[in-house]
Amino acid sequence: MTGLHSLAHTRVPTVLFPTAAAAARYVAREIDKLIRARNAAGKSTVLGLATGSTPVGLYRELIRLHQEEGLDFSRVITFNLDEYYPMPKEDPHSYFRWMHETFFHHVNIPWENIHIPDGTLAKEEIDAFCAEYERKIKAAGGIDIQILGIGRTGHIGFNEPGSPRNSRTRLVTLDSITRRDAAPGFFGEENVPHHAITMGVATILEARRIFLMAFGEHKASIVYKAVEQPPTEAISASFLQEHPDATVVLDPAAAAELTAIKRPWEVGPCHWTPELVRKAVVHLALTVKKGLLQLDDEDFREHHLYELLREQGPAEKIGEAVFHDRMSTITPYPAGRSAPQTILVFSPHPDDDVISMGGTLIRLVEQGHQVHVAYMTSGNIAVYDHDARRFVDFVHEFLTHFGSAAEQARAADVKQRVYHFLDAKKPGQPDNDDVLTIKALIRATEARAAALACGIPPENLSFLNLRFYRTGRITKDPIHPQDIDDLVALVQRLQPKQIYMAGELSDPHGTHRLCAEAIFAALRRLQEQQGQLPCQVWLYKGAWEEWEPHEIEMAVPLSPDILERKKQAIFRHQSQKDRAMFPGGSDRREFWQRAEERNRNTARIYDALGLPEYFALEAFVQWKGP
Repeated sequence: MTGLHSLAHTRVPTVLFPTAAAAARYVAREIDKLIRARNAAGKSTVLGLATGSTPVGLYRELIRLHQEEGLDFSRVITFNLDEYYPMPKEDPHSYFRWMHETFFHHVNIPWENIHIPDGTLAKEEIDAFCAEYERKIKAAGGIDIQILGIGRTGHIGFNEPGSPRNSRTRLVTLDSITRRDAAPGFFGEENVPHHAITMGVATILEARRIFLMAFGEHKASIVYKAVEQPPTEAISASFLQEHPDATVVLDPAAAAELTAIKRPWEVGPCHWTPELVRKAVVHLALTVKKGLLQLDDEDFREHHLYELLREQGPAEKIGEAVFHDRMSTITPYPAGRSAPQTILVFSPHPDDDVISMGGTLIRLVEQGHQVHVAYMTSGNIAVYDHDARRFVDFVHEFLTHFGSAAEQARAADVKQRVYHFLDAKKPGQPDNDDVLTIKALIRATEARAAALACGIPPENLSFLNLRFYRTGRITKDPIHPQDIDDLVALVQRLQPKQIYMAGELSDPHGTHRLCAEAIFAALRRLQEQQGQLPCQVWLYKGAWEEWEPHEIEMAVPLSPDILERKKQAIFRHQSQKDRAMFPGGSDRREFWQRAEERNRNTARIYDALGLPEYFALEAFVQWKGP
């Protein structure tokens, strides 16, 4: 499979792919091969299936193989890992419903061959059901291929920390971190069930072959613990080290903390590209707490870099080269000193622009450039119900004082409909069209206010409302072809010199990743038409992470005044107050606090490397194309 790269220094076979999509295609092809071989022999194939965002790409590829390449699922038997408890089957959050909508409705697995833990059971029925679930797995011949994701607690299925190696299908209590991770999908942690029915660790390990898939930076730390540290009940995924045919399948972001990726010089000989030299030397300087120009030969020898020292030394020469390379990234004029240019900033949600690069926006405006911002989604699912009530009430009161009788009647009718829906709304229930529209308007008006705080007028803003986002749920649809057409048309209309976009692919709900894929597809089309990329493309990180210091290709200095103005722009997004948290809610600081700390920390790192000391820095990496 093109793009597969096996990683050294892991306790369980681990393979790396350039993208999550490539990883999903690989696992799908392995399943395809097994099903076709079993079908040809007149035998069934037993699959253990997982839910969540991680396997979505896998299921879409299996559906494609069924619909376009004739993969026949009629002999397939499936057993799902888990289900929330209690959980009605028709509930939007049930794994029963999710599996049917995402996968089963699109392939020809017989209904009687589908097995999912039952979240509707009475408590006294659960033990018998779990024992019967185990019996059915054995009666089917055991699981041939088991698909797994991994939670931030290291759980597989819902086997939380402390789950015994010999555990079987059972009712479990969910860890608080797991519940916080699930909170966005349930529109609040208070709506997440406290229990689940899950296959046990022993049940999972009896599968003949296992694929654990993990994508995104927020999985990197736990992946490292699961595949490089000894097995422990504290991390149930670590027991895969004991399985004879388990494979961990990763994208680059999820693999970032593994030794073979983070410090490859520690696991074997390296091909010392300029990028790897930069990574090694920056890591060395920060480890020994010396500036790049202060490193000596002994520092290299004591930290597994004797090969680099031998090939390119002495230390003074290597350190000086990296110092000048990092110096060249510092750019007070991000669009250059030439005549005013058109700049296009893509913002996945209506606040990513000011959170991630608000200081650079201010600099670009002050330097005379025409800055345009395109908000790719409405962001409406991130607005609280009480804000929707407040704004409906405001409009009603406003028109009571300033509107015509007809306008007042219309506002009263809308208010009544909205209040009626919200009063009857069940925990975790998706909003209706009225409420979604109101919440989208809230986000749009906040975006206009924030952009204006950066000096960008309303006429320079575009609200694209891309189709893939319009589900009203955390789970998103695939990119629609018209989404890409809209992006192409916007770039052709503005003819920007530079494009800025969110380049990290680990937004916990997938929006950043899908937005990036849509922009890349649009730019590739334009490149094919024009023979080259139409402009420079700079990638910023979203609210969750920052580029590593060796990755940065442009660092824009921010003065205390500019950073304060950036914070004021972030404040305009009032409906997002208290939503600023790392995936899963582990960091409840507000967005402006995270943004300030992130920018000041980048400046501190540059200072620690012996580079000029700045108050704060915003960081970017250039996209070079396909």
